[in-house]
Amino acid sequence: MANPNFGTVIRNVRLPCAEQHSETSAWDIACLGGRVQSITSSGSCMPHDEATVIEADGGVLVPSLCHSHIHLDKCFILGQCDPLITGSLPEALQVTNKAKAQFPKDVNNLYARATYLIRESVESGVTAMRAFVEVDTTVGFTCLDMGLQLSKEWTEVCHIQIVAFAQEALYEFAASTEPGPNYNLLCDAVSRPDVSVVGSAPWVEPDRAHALKNIELILSLAEKHDLHADFHLDYNLDPDAVPMVWDVLQQMRQRSWCRSSGKRVTIGHATRLSLFSGGEWAELKRATDILPLEIVALPQSDVYMMGRPDPSGRVSVPLAGRTINAPQVYRDHGVRVALSVNNVENAFTPQGSLDPLTLASLGVALFQVGTEPDWRVLLRSVSTTSKEAIGVIHGDSVSGKSADEGDGIVPRVGDPADFVVVHEARRWQSAVLSPGFDRTTFFKGNVVARRRAQRWNANTGGEITN
Repeated sequence: MANPNFGTVIRNVRLPCAEQHSETSAWDIACLGGRVQSITSSGSCMPHDEATVIEADGGVLVPSLCHSHIHLDKCFILGQCDPLITGSLPEALQVTNKAKAQFPKDVNNLYARATYLIRESVESGVTAMRAFVEVDTTVGFTCLDMGLQLSKEWTEVCHIQIVAFAQEALYEFAASTEPGPNYNLLCDAVSRPDVSVVGSAPWVEPDRAHALKNIELILSLAEKHDLHADFHLDYNLDPDAVPMVWDVLQQMRQRSWCRSSGKRVTIGHATRLSLFSGGEWAELKRATDILPLEIVALPQSDVYMMGRPDPSGRVSVPLAGRTINAPQVYRDHGVRVALSVNNVENAFTPQGSLDPLTLASLGVALFQVGTEPDWRVLLRSVSTTSKEAIGVIHGDSVSGKSADEGDGIVPRVGDPADFVVVHEARRWQSAVLSPGFDRTTFFKGNVVARRRAQRWNANTGGEITN
């Protein structure tokens, strides 16, 4: 039997190198102690007899994937909600709140749904996720307890950051001068030692003034408990709405929030930023070069929910403009934007897969990008950029480096050994354009999941093949 003390060797694997015809080269990657120990031409690595040896059979190895924004408690609840009539955001909030009231009454269902999401995600190649669980007067700590328990159960398979998340308003009324019971519950939640992030949705507050107070409260809690902060913010396409990301940045400056702290402030959705001018993107780039603010776009949710027809039936925003165009923003302004799944089969996002590679594939059509540099941005957006956005890894400057070295999707000796092998791909481009089902997931150098399709068709004589 293989001994983890002698490491893992991944044999005959192709790497996502940018050079033309690089897909013809195959490599052996040796991992030890959770990191890459060596990268040698295929067949040249001679592992210890007790090492774990995985045959990639010419498949493509890419960085393991990351859910930089996913809701662990609200997944797969569409069947538990009232039927959707309009599909609008207010309706989604209404039917979800009604369904959420049943969570404390059926904890087994809550655990089962969340466990299924984690398992399916790991099998698709995810080894890190930021999981939002709600804390409020409706569910109390039920969702938080579930999330903390599952993060412990899966700790050797996937790094799960738990966000104590206030989806509901912290201020009960427009006349409120002090935060209400939801805030008190959140204060208790973030004091738990295994909570990594505190988050909120300032846009649900009664007005902009209270939304700004919400931001102040969340950042203060993050500072007090040494946590990351994560906001559902600027979730609109109103050109007259002043983006609140500037207020977040101002708060960070006033608090001297710096990169050396290791704690990030992350903005999710941020659809309003898709209307930014070049000057606004340049200003944001200058700010984020100094302050650790990250952006996570959620295309499956944003495209479904944003830009709906006005009462006259007019649609003013095209599909690609309803979410941040990650390849274009990086190409034109140098700002990296992570992409994430967000919700799975609920009223906010009825459709879509939980597989981040299919999200990258969607981006090719949605953003109409046909060049390999843009495809690499999409691959990075669901892997290393997403990990940077949640503080799992720290990005390096690409200045002075080749495309391969700088974009972080080609492994180097000493890197964390977190990968997914897409077995049916023979070029790295295929992992983005048409990601296959058969995969092997590696976390800290160990195999944590294998996924293989079982196939049958009449032309093979009725035999089932793997």
